[in-house]
Amino acid sequence: MSASPNTAGNPDPEGEYEDLLGLWSDLESGLSALLSWPLQAQDFAQKLRQFDAWLQDLVAHDIDAALYLMFQLASTSTVGYSASHALVCGTLCHIMAHELQLPRPERDSLVRAALTMNIGMTALQNELAEQRERPSAMQQQAIDKHPAAGQALLERLHITDALWLAVVGQHHASSAQRVPLATQTAPARLARILGTIDRYAAMISPRKSRAGRSATDSVRAIVGQQVDQRDELSHALVRCIGLCPPGTFVKLDNGDTALVLRRSDKPNHPLVASLLERNGSPYSRPSLYQTASGKPRIQFALARSAVSLELDHRTMVRLGLYAAQACVDE
Repeated sequence: MSASPNTAGNPDPEGEYEDLLGLWSDLESGLSALLSWPLQAQDFAQKLRQFDAWLQDLVAHDIDAALYLMFQLASTSTVGYSASHALVCGTLCHIMAHELQLPRPERDSLVRAALTMNIGMTALQNELAEQRERPSAMQQQAIDKHPAAGQALLERLHITDALWLAVVGQHHASSAQRVPLATQTAPARLARILGTIDRYAAMISPRKSRAGRSATDSVRAIVGQQVDQRDELSHALVRCIGLCPPGTFVKLDNGDTALVLRRSDKPNHPLVASLLERNGSPYSRPSLYQTASGKPRIQFALARSAVSLELDHRTMVRLGLYAAQACVDE
C-alpha cells in the first residue's frame, strides 16, 4: 500500500489530521447554507468556486481520508440530505474527472454542476429524505421539473458557464450506457457521469423511507447486472474508489465486522480495521488487516444501518494513516 505524497515522511502526521473531520464538516455546513439561501448570497458564483477549491484541497491532502470521511458523513449528516448528497457527488465527480482524464474546463463544470444540480429543490429534497410515504403528486411534479428549475435559478444567479448549466439541466436525462464516453458531446458525457454518480450516492445514503444500500449493491443496481460486466463508467468508478471504499463496513470471513480505512495497490483488497467480533461484541482495540495479503478476506459489504456502532472518526483516520505510513517505511 502506498501513502499519499502529502503524508509520506511527515514527522507529525497526527497533528496534521487532527482537524480534518472539522474541515469536512465546515465545508458541508457552508455548502448547505449557500444552497439553502442562494439568492441571499453575495456573489454566489464566487462562493461556489471557493467551496470547490476547498473540496479540491481536502481531496488532494489525502484521497483515502477524504473518501472515508465523505462516506461516513453521508450516513450521519446533521445539515440535511441535500447538501450532504451534493458534497458526496461533487467529491466523487472530482475523483472521477481525474480517473477519466477530463480536460480541466470539463472537470470544473462537472464538479460545480454536481454541487448545484438539486438547487431547484433543496428544501424539498431535505423534506423527502425525512418522510416515509411516497412523494405526493405535487412533490413529484416538482421533482420532475427540478433540473430545468435549477438551471433557471443558476442563470438568475449569474452563472455563465454554458456547460455547467447544460449538465444541471440534463443530469436526469436518459443516456445510452454502452456508448463510449469519448464519442459523446461534452454536455452528454458530463451529464451521464453525473447521473451515474447521483444514483450511486443516493443509494448508499439512508433516508427515513429506507436504509442505505451497501456500496457494492449500489454499483450492481446502477449497472443492472454483475459487476464484472459493468460499463465503462461504472468500471472507472469501481477502479478509483473500490467496491468497498474507505468509510464503508464489511463482513470478514473470520466472522468479524470491519471498517474499510484505505485502499491498497491491489484493487478491491483494502486495509480494514476489525471492530466487532462474530457475536457482535466490540473489540477493545481494533485489529488492522491488509486484505491484499490473503487473510482474512472480505465476504461482502454492509450497509451503514446494519452496524450499530459509534465511531471515533479521528482515531479511524489516524489508524489508516499509521498503517499507510508503516507500509512506506517497510
